[in-house]
Amino acid sequence: MSSQVLAGFHAVTARLRHAPATIKEFYFDESRRDKRMQALLEQAAAAGLKCRGVPGSRLDGMAGGMRHQGVVAMAEANVLAVDVDEVLDGLEDRGQPALLLVLDGVTDPHNLGACLRTADAAGVHAVIAPRDRAVGLNATVRRVACGAAETVPYIMVTNLARSMRALKDRDVWLVGTDDQAASSVHQVDARRSMAWVMGAEGEGMRRLTRETCDELVNIPMLGSVESLNVSVASAVCLYESVRQRLLSG
Repeated sequence: MSSQVLAGFHAVTARLRHAPATIKEFYFDESRRDKRMQALLEQAAAAGLKCRGVPGSRLDGMAGGMRHQGVVAMAEANVLAVDVDEVLDGLEDRGQPALLLVLDGVTDPHNLGACLRTADAAGVHAVIAPRDRAVGLNATVRRVACGAAETVPYIMVTNLARSMRALKDRDVWLVGTDDQAASSVHQVDARRSMAWVMGAEGEGMRRLTRETCDELVNIPMLGSVESLNVSVASAVCLYESVRQRLLSG
């Protein structure tokens, strides 16, 4: 099985919480003894890990340029769902409506990391993006995601429009955001199995992506700015789903 380096408190803590058995080696800066470090060391020890204190310079080399904050772990790659059908099959078995996020044209790693972090917080079951117009899970994405890259499946597909049509065949309602749409995000029935479809700031969704959506809605803009960053817009939409689902029980 392939291995990966986890650097920083968020990435290591997320793995300890969700899949501690995949961590094979745990290193920390031997000069750091603050409360945050002590709490993490206690968590690692409770998971049965041997914690090795090393000089910060060694952690620099192990992290390969990533900001490690004095914590680095060597772990097996955490296996998340790699196929949308796998995600939907599991949800159907549990009788749970799907909540997905589709990102078309998000190439900035900071935006993707922020989207993944919000997706994790909102309970999104998978984030879907095209291979040809999207950033992968690089070190910057993982750092900005603050551990969410370890918990939310990020599924890159060859043909986004075709994958969206496949979602429709499985009764997933596709809602895209468009500032020219007549309906508001707050008018969507977000309790059903659905996917929010977001385009990159500036260009927005591609034409075929927009045409494949079942419904287009706007995010009310009451100030002077014309648009929101894609990660902020995603948060607005996802938490409308959260709000409605909590109210409906």
